Amino acid sequence: MSFEFPIRVYWEDTDAGGIVFYANYLKFFERARTEWLRALGIAQGKLREDTGGAFVVSETSVRYLRPARLDDELIVTARLEAAGQASVVVAQQARLRSSGAVLAEGSIRIGWVDLSTLRPARMPSVLIETLVNTR
Repeated sequence: MSFEFPIRVYWEDTDAGGIVFYANYLKFFERARTEWLRALGIAQGKLREDTGGAFVVSETSVRYLRPARLDDELIVTARLEAAGQASVVVAQQARLRSSGAVLAEGSIRIGWVDLSTLRPARMPSVLIETLVNTR
């Protein structure tokens, strides 16, 4: 089951030709992952305060299939693909809202770090349970 988040393409998202700049899909994916976590009851600021840890992106892989253009309405998805003790992999897509055509798809690994050392750490068990129960 995928979480869906609507995004409209603004002028700032595009290049001189009115096509979404490739790196902006990563911003769209980030927004959708953040809203997905929020919908699961995971407030990242509170999590940071309570645990001293935070998520960091450690790896990305994105395939660009079709361009999005100025004023397009997109649906950006997030779905847990894999979960470990210190990281999770989230599968994501950006689709045209009108047709459902997939524009870009990616796999994003987010790791958990201890903010005092910025070293990898084990995620709180309640966090892992919440994420795994989304499958």
